[in-house]
Amino acid sequence: MAYPKLIRRTALAGGALALALAVDFVTKWLIVNIVMVPPRTIEIAPFFNLTLGFNTGVSFGMFRELFLDRPLLLAGIKMVIVAGLLVWAMRTEKPSETISLGLIAGGATGNVLDRIRQGAVTDFLDFHVGGWHWPAFNMADTMITIGVVLLIAASFWPARAMIPVQKRPRRAGY
Repeated sequence: MAYPKLIRRTALAGGALALALAVDFVTKWLIVNIVMVPPRTIEIAPFFNLTLGFNTGVSFGMFRELFLDRPLLLAGIKMVIVAGLLVWAMRTEKPSETISLGLIAGGATGNVLDRIRQGAVTDFLDFHVGGWHWPAFNMADTMITIGVVLLIAASFWPARAMIPVQKRPRRAGY
């Protein structure tokens, strides 16, 4: 792998990761420290509420009982996955894949930091139709979803072949 490519991939993945972390951190801070003081449900639209919740399980609260007393175990597993995503991001030839993997890694890292800090992930976005509610989620989950959708889309795009720039012969006097 050429050194300039590694720098570009690192910048793309790192930038996407930093963006996902920043969006996640700022929105969770605003919800916990300003919007949800006191905790309540705020109806934004007939199908969307802001509501404060804490998820001790995996996605959508699955395996809650398994990890309830071991939040650091789940955080460790997720950090190994994040490391794998970043290795993949450094090796892919497609910038779109690098950015996608950075968003996924950033969202996962945001949730891991919640789990380490408070033993659970802060969730606050609640979509519903009638009596059916989608499990509450947060902006880290949104970044992961955006990254996955972009990664799937990128798998259908052909990788652009790098066309080498031909050097022109130098003319005398130039």
